[in-house]
Amino acid sequence: MVPPTDEATLLGELNNPRQRDAAFCKLVSNYGPVLHRHLLRMLHSGADTDDVLQNTLVKAYRNLSKFRGDSKLSTWLYRIATNEALSWLRSNQRRNARFSSEEPGTIAGRHLEADAYFDGDAAQAHLQRALATLPTKQSAVFSFRYFDDLPYREISEITGTSEGALKA
Repeated sequence: MVPPTDEATLLGELNNPRQRDAAFCKLVSNYGPVLHRHLLRMLHSGADTDDVLQNTLVKAYRNLSKFRGDSKLSTWLYRIATNEALSWLRSNQRRNARFSSEEPGTIAGRHLEADAYFDGDAAQAHLQRALATLPTKQSAVFSFRYFDDLPYREISEITGTSEGALKA
């Protein structure tokens, strides 16, 4: 992730029309990998993750002028990614509901085992299957806190949920 002072520099470059494209390339290289890991934990499929990450980055680029700076740039990007993933999951659940009677944890486990980036570690597989049984938002909060090591304050901004509710 980008340190706060570098984040301010990056934001300045993103707001300068002559530097915007080069700065956006920096944004993608700095934040792309962490957003990809976050989305993979939510979606359990490399192909879906790539699609949603692309949607996230396009949406971020188109809405750079709307970023007010009330939060960190990373928080804003996580929020866009999380909302895009939740929308993707809702639309896929509606489409696939009539075709599959499998439990979500079973489907997630199958996707993980087939994913080229998944190392197959049994404990990790068990944890991912357990996370897949949680509601999507709870799984995302767990991931933010324990995989991404985000403070509750940032998770609250990303999810729009109070810190107290997150801790509970």
